[in-house]
Amino acid sequence: QVQLVESGGDLVQPGGSLRLSCVASGSIFSRYAMGWYRQAPGKERELVATITSGGSTNYADSVKGRFTISRDNAKNTVYLQMNSLKPEDTAVYYCRATWNFVYWGQGTQVTVSS
Repeated sequence: QVQLVESGGDLVQPGGSLRLSCVASGSIFSRYAMGWYRQAPGKERELVATITSGGSTNYADSVKGRFTISRDNAKNTVYLQMNSLKPEDTAVYYCRATWNFVYWGQGTQVTVSS
């Protein structure tokens, strides 16, 4: 069983920045494929960014050039740096780990509004 705890969500003005963190349990974090997903009210959950155990990354077209996913295996943590935030980025952001099974965190709210 892998437990994931997200943090860093907040209310931010358009054009602002936030960094989300997700801490995972387990001693083999470096083997997990990690990802960030988001779900806005009334919409389906969608992929934001993923990072493999080897460090390869993938982004949704809507966030390319603005968001950066990274991982620190020594801290069992994956990050999502979000810059140039837009109102349409408003959503609950979820961390996901994949290692034989898929695990989800509880989510953290990001609200972009003036």
